[in-house]
Amino acid sequence: MNLIQWATSPWGQQVPIHISWILLWVSAIGALLFLIAHALYVSILAKPAHSMAPSGLSAAAAARIPERVPRHNLSARLFHAIMALSMLALLFTAFLPKVGVQFPWVTYHWIAGIVLSISVVYHIFDAFLSQDFWSIWPDREDIEDAGRRMKRALGQAAPEPRKFAKYPLENKLYHLAVMLAGLSAIGTGLFMMKRVRTPFFPRNPYLFSDMTWGWMYVLHGLAGVGFVGLVTVHIYMAIRPEKFFITKSMFLGWMSREKYLEHHDPNRWPVAEEVPSTARPAESKKAPA
Repeated sequence: MNLIQWATSPWGQQVPIHISWILLWVSAIGALLFLIAHALYVSILAKPAHSMAPSGLSAAAAARIPERVPRHNLSARLFHAIMALSMLALLFTAFLPKVGVQFPWVTYHWIAGIVLSISVVYHIFDAFLSQDFWSIWPDREDIEDAGRRMKRALGQAAPEPRKFAKYPLENKLYHLAVMLAGLSAIGTGLFMMKRVRTPFFPRNPYLFSDMTWGWMYVLHGLAGVGFVGLVTVHIYMAIRPEKFFITKSMFLGWMSREKYLEHHDPNRWPVAEEVPSTARPAESKKAPA
C-alpha cells in the first residue's frame, strides 16, 4: 500500500505531492478503537486508584489547603479555548472537502492557521513568564511511577506509585505529541501560505523545489491526520466521569480541595495554604474620639 501520493514533474522526476488519504481513516478508526478498548478496560478490568501511596499530609495541614485550588490562570484558559476553536476549524476546513463537502475552504483554513500560530507563540512566552514551565514535562518520578504501575498491573511486586504532580504522565505525553504535531503543521503551513494569495505577502510557488514542496505537504498531511486521532481521544478523555473534574478546572480555573488531595501529591505540586482565621493577627482598632 502506497501511503504517499506521487506525481511526475515536467522534468520527469518523481515527487511526493501528499499523503494517501486512507491515512485519514486509519487515524479516525484507530482513535475509535482506542475509545472502545479504553472504555471496556475501565469498566471491566481497571482497579480503583485509591491504592496510590498517600502524600503523608496531616489532617491539620490538609485543612489549610484552599477549598478552591488554583490550577489554570485566565491566560492559560483563554489560550486553550482559542487553540481548540482554531484547531477544530483547521480540521473541518482540511477534511470536509475530502469527504465531499465543497466550500471555499482555503481562505478559512489559512485564517485559522494564523490564529493558531499566534496563540501558540503567545502561549510559549506566557508559559515561560507567568506559569510553571517545567510542570508539563515528564520527569524521573513520572517514569518510575509508570514502571511501578506496569509491574503491579502484571502482578509483579513493586512499591505503590505516588500520587501525581500537577499533571499526570499521560497528560504530559499527550502534550508532547500535540506539541510535535502542532509545530509540524504550523511550520509547514506558514511556508505553504506562499502558494496561495493572502494579504501578508506576494504569492511565490517557486520558493522551493518541487521535491521540497512535496515533502512539506506530506509532513503537513501527517500532522493533520494525526490531529484527527489526538483530538478525538482528547474529547473522549475530557468527558469521562472520572476525568471530568480536570475538564471543569479548565473552565473554572480551579479544582476542589478534595480532588486535589485525592489525586495529587502536595509535595510534588505545592499550593499556597490558607491561614486559619484564628491565626491571623487581630486588626488594630482606633481609639474612640
